[in-house]
Amino acid sequence: MNKLLVFLFVGFFAQLIDGSLGMAYGSTSTSLLLTYGVAPAIASSSVHIAEIVTTGVSGISHFKLGNVDSKLVFRLIIPGAAGAFTGACFLSRLPGDLIKPYISILLVILGIYIVLKYFLNFNWTSAQSRASNKKLLPLGLIAGFVDSIGGGGWGTIATPFLLTQPNMSPRKVIGSVDSSEFIVTIASSAGFLLSIGSEQINWSWVFILMAGGLLAAPLAAWLVKVLPTQLLGVFVGGIIILTNTRTIFSAWQIDKLMLLLIYGLILIVFIALPVTLKLRK
Repeated sequence: MNKLLVFLFVGFFAQLIDGSLGMAYGSTSTSLLLTYGVAPAIASSSVHIAEIVTTGVSGISHFKLGNVDSKLVFRLIIPGAAGAFTGACFLSRLPGDLIKPYISILLVILGIYIVLKYFLNFNWTSAQSRASNKKLLPLGLIAGFVDSIGGGGWGTIATPFLLTQPNMSPRKVIGSVDSSEFIVTIASSAGFLLSIGSEQINWSWVFILMAGGLLAAPLAAWLVKVLPTQLLGVFVGGIIILTNTRTIFSAWQIDKLMLLLIYGLILIVFIALPVTLKLRK
């Protein structure tokens, strides 16, 4: 019972982050399952099946609140679904941690760019996406592929990349990425069910994670609607840097004292940035 309550809280917290920042439901939930000794493929498949419902509710909430660029969603879902299905079917048992540090290095660079972009208030408009299909096709394939083999990664890769594109509003990016994740999650779940079978999945974990996510989805969409765009962009960039720095340092096995000093410096910077934004107004 205690374990199920923990999973309920994690499902709620993970969806709150994912729905408001466009990332982290899969990585947060999968990490918890892995700490309990669950095999990576089983953990990832359980989380993705739970996400079918949570991403559906989240997408509807974002759409009703005007956070979705429909054209962007349709241009993401086909390559995203193809990448997710392929990753689940053929690479579900690969150790995803081997490639995560290299992806995280790129994401840290993107995170720094995002922070500078919104902190310095570069010119941008809330117009719909102008990202070309040449960019969205590989983005969808890679993000969907990594999402399946790593237990999460659709939003973590798609959100920061889209935020670096011209004329992209954080609110539209987050809402569109969250909405497109519904189809990507269905494709990934179908791949897992075909490759490992439904009998390998712990359905009680699936339903409790799903319940926690359902409770958080409408609240997360509302937060995206009301938070200032500039502050939201800086906060998203900070989360990207912090979470991916941890992945890199864990792989490099850096001394704990040095690790604490680096984390402390990052936290000080991202506590100071919102204060600075407020003082500038």
